[in-house]
Amino acid sequence: GLMTRALGTEWSVAFIQFIKHWEVGEHRFIAKIQPVFKDKLYFYKGGKGFYQAGELSAKGITDDEHRQAAADTFAEAYKAATSGKFDLVICDEINNAMNDGLLSVEEVEKLIKDKSPKTSLCLTGRNFPDDL
Repeated sequence: GLMTRALGTEWSVAFIQFIKHWEVGEHRFIAKIQPVFKDKLYFYKGGKGFYQAGELSAKGITDDEHRQAAADTFAEAYKAATSGKFDLVICDEINNAMNDGLLSVEEVEKLIKDKSPKTSLCLTGRNFPDDL
């Protein structure tokens, strides 16, 4: 909804997804609207699936692969949020990645503090830490 409203008011949006690697509704929707919004909509799908340390929630994905995917996705989010290129950066399921220990609270705090003043930042997912 937030992405739709932002694009409808001609904002540029980066939608950075941390967990979902399988096809979901937002992937199908973005694929359909991407040709219309072109450079106003950037989509990055970086997750490897739901994660719980020591358990393979996504078949065949190791803990290290989950951590690397989270680090790579965070790098994309940080670049988008600090670039000044986007009016809105949505970090979908970043709270889950933080809660699961794939990202630190300090990293996300840095993202919040370093974002461009012109950029609105939306952090989604469960278990947002009380520290932030």
